[in-house]
This record gives sequence, structure tokens and C-alpha cells, in this order.
Amino acid sequence: MLQNALPAVGLLLAMMVVAWLLQRWRRHLPNMSRQTGPSLKVMNALPLGPQQRVVTVQVGEGQDRVCLVLGVTPGGISSLHQMPLPAESLVTMPADHQAEGFKARLNQLLQPQQQENPHAQG
Repeated sequence: MLQNALPAVGLLLAMMVVAWLLQRWRRHLPNMSRQTGPSLKVMNALPLGPQQRVVTVQVGEGQDRVCLVLGVTPGGISSLHQMPLPAESLVTMPADHQAEGFKARLNQLLQPQQQENPHAQG
């Protein structure tokens, strides 16, 4: 029995050593440990069914930030809407509005337009 277990244990140890060496070697490769591409942040997710969701994602940082509204299903991901985000939007939003999600964010974006033109409806 020991004759059968010894090669298996040796193979397991060899695989662990190779994995450890690859992990150490990867840290020293240029651009392997750094994130490439724009930064992504999931802002909110709304389940529509057992496997369908609407997800809002912030892409980029600073002046180049964009909010994507995505439809996520088992068959793929579809872009539903895209809008630029103001630079101060996440900093000035109160905590109670953050809990409300997309509805509060949309109302916050629409309020400055209504304040600029208060007599547009009549």
C-alpha cells in the first residue's frame, strides 16, 4: 500500500511547489500584477428574475466616468443605456439616497435640469 501512496504524495508535493514558484514568478513579471484597462465599480444591481438582473456599473474615474446600465442574463450581457457621471455626484449624495439606488440617482440627475428651467412645463 505504501508503494502506491508514495508516488501520489510525491506528485502532490511537486504540484504544490510548482504552483508556489509560479505565484512568486508572476509577481516579478512586468504588468502582470497591475490592473489593465478602465476601473470598474458595480453601483447597483436589481434582480428581475431567477437569472436576470439589471446592473449599473461605473467605468473610469474622474472626468471620464461613465455609468452603464447592463442587462445580465445567462445568455449574455446587453448594454441598455449609457450616461456620463458628474465629477461630484458620488461625493455629495447623502447616505439615505445611496440606499435607494438607481431611482434616487436618476432623480438627482434630473433635479438640476428642472431647477435651471422652472417654467418649462407651463
